Amino acid sequence: MALYAKERAVAIQAVLQASKVCQSVFQHLVANETLTKNDKSPVTVADFSAQAIVNTYLTQSFPEDPIVGEEDSKDLRGDVGKILREKVFSLTNGVLDAQEKLTEDQILAAIDRGNYAGGAKGRHWALDPIDVCLALIVDGVVQLGVMGTPNLPVNAAEPEGPRGSLFVAVRGQGAFQRGFHETSESPIHFADIDDTKKATFCESVEAGHSSHGDAAAIANLLGITRPSIRMDSQAKYCSISRGDADIYLRLPTSKSYEEKIWDHASGNVLVTEAGGKVTDVQGKPLDFSVGRTLAKNKGVIAANANIFDQVLAAVQKVLAAKEQ
Repeated sequence: MALYAKERAVAIQAVLQASKVCQSVFQHLVANETLTKNDKSPVTVADFSAQAIVNTYLTQSFPEDPIVGEEDSKDLRGDVGKILREKVFSLTNGVLDAQEKLTEDQILAAIDRGNYAGGAKGRHWALDPIDVCLALIVDGVVQLGVMGTPNLPVNAAEPEGPRGSLFVAVRGQGAFQRGFHETSESPIHFADIDDTKKATFCESVEAGHSSHGDAAAIANLLGITRPSIRMDSQAKYCSISRGDADIYLRLPTSKSYEEKIWDHASGNVLVTEAGGKVTDVQGKPLDFSVGRTLAKNKGVIAANANIFDQVLAAVQKVLAAKEQ
């Protein structure tokens, strides 16, 4: 049996079920059912439901493994959280089989299993529930990543075609994609380019996530003229890994902000296994061993390995000019 075969299978099952939650919410919920956290990131019913589902599957199969999850249950508790709690209860159980149904208390407990502080020793999982990104980290190194993309077209060449794919990578075993309703996997790889002039950026729609002005200056240095692909989710890692685009930059928007490990862990191994490279803006590997954030890193650069050095040099030149 291949290394991490059981973990891979359980993670796929968990992410697939959580992705069904997100698809349902995207189709049915409206804007006034959205909470706002202190950090201004949107939190929906899907966030809580997806975390409850994934954490439940992980705990059933790997009860000793702690979990670093994005959410906690405080906004769901007491009279203040009653309406939201009922929505989470309904949505969560709506995708689970009859024998898997959870009580409200079980859902709250499952969400709060994501409170692990992270660290350099042993195994733990990292979960971004709304983007459905799940990673297994062992002794500070990401070994497995599974990502669910409910809204990403299965085939980028058919933007109006079927949507919903799983992206899976185990370190040393390659990167793969399969549709939500399929069982067979197809290997994926970065596009075969060796010239930055042929490259395409994959960027956030929301400028608060990464500096669009800096990205434009970097594109100019690299001779990139093709329009960027824009999306506000960690599906950007999936998009570049299968060759839709070639470069994903998460450029610092403030000196104090620390990237969260759940946003980048699964994408890190996916990109690496698909023929790409990931570092911070200083060229240092992302360090997942220091807790719930990438405290030792600033920004993220993910790109085709063939052009990575040129991309890194352009990023550093633009950022250095801002410091002068």
